[in-house]
Amino acid sequence: MGREAGARGRGIGLILTALLLGMLLGALDQTIVSTALPTIVSEFGGLNHLSWVVTAYMLASTASTPLWGKLGDQYGRKPLYVTAIVVFLLGSVLCGLSWNMFSLIGFRALQGLGGGGLMALGMGIVADVVSPRERGRYQGYFGGVFGVASVTGPLLGGFFVDTLSWRWVFYVNLPIGAVALAVIVAVLQGKGEQTRHRIDYAGTFALGGAAVCLVLGTTWGGTEYSWDSPVVLGLFAGAVLLLFGWWLAERRAAEPVLPLHLFGNSVFTICGLIAFVIGFAMFGALTYLAVYFQVVEGVSPTLSGLSLLPMTAGTLTMSILSGHLITRTGRYKVWPVLGTGITTLALALCSRLDVGTGVLERSAYLLLLGAGLGCVMQVLIIAVQNTSPYRDLGAATSGNTFFRSIGGSFGVAAFGAIFSNRLAAGMAELLRQGRLPAGTDPAGLQENSALIKRLPPESAEAVLGSYADAIQTVFVYATPVAAVAFAASWFLREVPLRTATRDAGMGESMGAPTARTSKAELELALARLLYHDRDARALYSRLALHAGADLEAGSVWALCRLASEGPEGSIGAAELAARARTTREHGRPYIDALVSRGLVERRARGERLAITPAGRDLAERIFLVRRMAMDHLVADWQPELHPELAELLERLCRESLGADADSRVFAG
Repeated sequence: MGREAGARGRGIGLILTALLLGMLLGALDQTIVSTALPTIVSEFGGLNHLSWVVTAYMLASTASTPLWGKLGDQYGRKPLYVTAIVVFLLGSVLCGLSWNMFSLIGFRALQGLGGGGLMALGMGIVADVVSPRERGRYQGYFGGVFGVASVTGPLLGGFFVDTLSWRWVFYVNLPIGAVALAVIVAVLQGKGEQTRHRIDYAGTFALGGAAVCLVLGTTWGGTEYSWDSPVVLGLFAGAVLLLFGWWLAERRAAEPVLPLHLFGNSVFTICGLIAFVIGFAMFGALTYLAVYFQVVEGVSPTLSGLSLLPMTAGTLTMSILSGHLITRTGRYKVWPVLGTGITTLALALCSRLDVGTGVLERSAYLLLLGAGLGCVMQVLIIAVQNTSPYRDLGAATSGNTFFRSIGGSFGVAAFGAIFSNRLAAGMAELLRQGRLPAGTDPAGLQENSALIKRLPPESAEAVLGSYADAIQTVFVYATPVAAVAFAASWFLREVPLRTATRDAGMGESMGAPTARTSKAELELALARLLYHDRDARALYSRLALHAGADLEAGSVWALCRLASEGPEGSIGAAELAARARTTREHGRPYIDALVSRGLVERRARGERLAITPAGRDLAERIFLVRRMAMDHLVADWQPELHPELAELLERLCRESLGADADSRVFAG
């Protein structure tokens, strides 16, 4: 029995539902907290640390992703996935129980550690239980989860704040995660294929530590400490030392987390820069636009989530559209040029947001910003995979998503530092001008925006103006950063697209960190191609003709299916019909054609079917034709030089026509 049939017998639907729920949790917690942040700050204070509620999660999930992925390959994904869910749920409970901003930030890091495992291991488990042909379909489901999370995250966060409490932003994970955990423990069997790794712990921790030091220095500089303070200078010096340590570690590592030679590929380097800026703009904007809506505009958290919908709608629409057009045309350079240009313009327009900006105007700005981000997201993975040799395919893909996630961390931190500095200066200026009532504490107004409502109307208006000015300044500084990516995109080298890399999964395009091997990346790409074979009947007939036989597609399906039944090549007639999801009467003409040509014989009074030597020979020729076509798809990766790639192609070839073939061909 094929892998898909066996997995279905163990409850494949339940397993995939649990994995989708886990992926939803990991993706949702990147954005759901954004609309809750103003309320959290009002309760805890600590506006200067607001960015770390987002950044702690993103840094922890990004840094841990490669470790989860390789540990799952090495020790089995089920126990690691269960551990990731438990860590994530524990972090969620503790986030909901937080008593101040620092405890919340620490627990968000713990939650992010689990979230990295949810996103890194989910697709690996799918590969363990689902056939390659079906994997392309399920990957689309996972991509849809990221799309849904990007749209609903801010909206759900606002809804929970308004109807329950900001703590329910984290508590909502518990019932969903508990269901996923129970299903995985009860239904998922075995450990799947295991691969030994020499894990680059030194490189992982050095690179993650350098990112933390840089983000901390950026966050604290000019707020907690002056830019020339020993703390800030020490953090930047520590980042430099850790980056040097990472460089040394990568030179010696057997499996480096981010191989140095990747930077010799100009496409990888430029795409990494663009990915960094896209993450910077997307997550930074989401975080501080929520502050603008709730404080400056005075809308509820739920309405602030609704106000962000134009941005997420633009991102989703253009990401899908650009992906389809790249697949059809094979041209991709225009999209990062167009996308970074639109993003730069949109950020400049967002710097005009103030107290009096109308709904239509701000919605147009956000729609434009989302469209710009969406134009770029889909192309980066495609471009990187298209120019990477086979040995670098996994590392290059994960490297690009790493830069986007780190960019998001820096974006939130940098936006936060700029916002806090500008707001503090604005409050000090209002106090100096006497526009605040006597005895007003400017720091208190900055830490808790709810106090603004207690001010006289003139003073409240002045304070809201300072908030608006601080948010405008954020976008003023973000604009030249995006312009750097726009300039870099013109230098992106366009290489004719390989067929196997014309489509990137929505999960990757929407910002999911990845941690797959080169073999897993290519298997996923080929799975998408197998799933998108539009006319399976024509494919089977064409393969038979090239193999020297004139057979209907249903007969070819049955022959290949019998050839996949081990050395005997025998199966019950009723069982074959059941696997084809049809009746024996419907499939009889296809079998009769094979019997009449001596390719199959009936045994046990017609109750069993067995392939003959002539049928075996024809099936092998059909497999060979299919294999030659698949070899052509990946010829640039030289499968003859990579035994594991050759083995993968042979397995996919046989499974896609035999054990895991599309039964609709036979069912008609």
